[in-house]
Amino acid sequence: MKRVVLYSQPGCPPCFAAKQFLKSRGVPFEYKDVQADPEALRELVALNSRSTPTIVVEEEVMIGFDPDRLSILLG
Repeated sequence: MKRVVLYSQPGCPPCFAAKQFLKSRGVPFEYKDVQADPEALRELVALNSRSTPTIVVEEEVMIGFDPDRLSILLG
């Protein structure tokens, strides 16, 4: 199974959609709240992103939520 990390924050509709997408497909993922966790925010910036959701699948970084692209990344 591929390692998946979802960088998110409260009040972000695309973040909620990404989370539901992963859950509905039974994909295990690590959830990181960039508002509540300063380390998660530093990680997000290190990925050259300041937007949520940012989804990392192994080494691939996807900024925003695109279900078709995410399906491809997940295999």
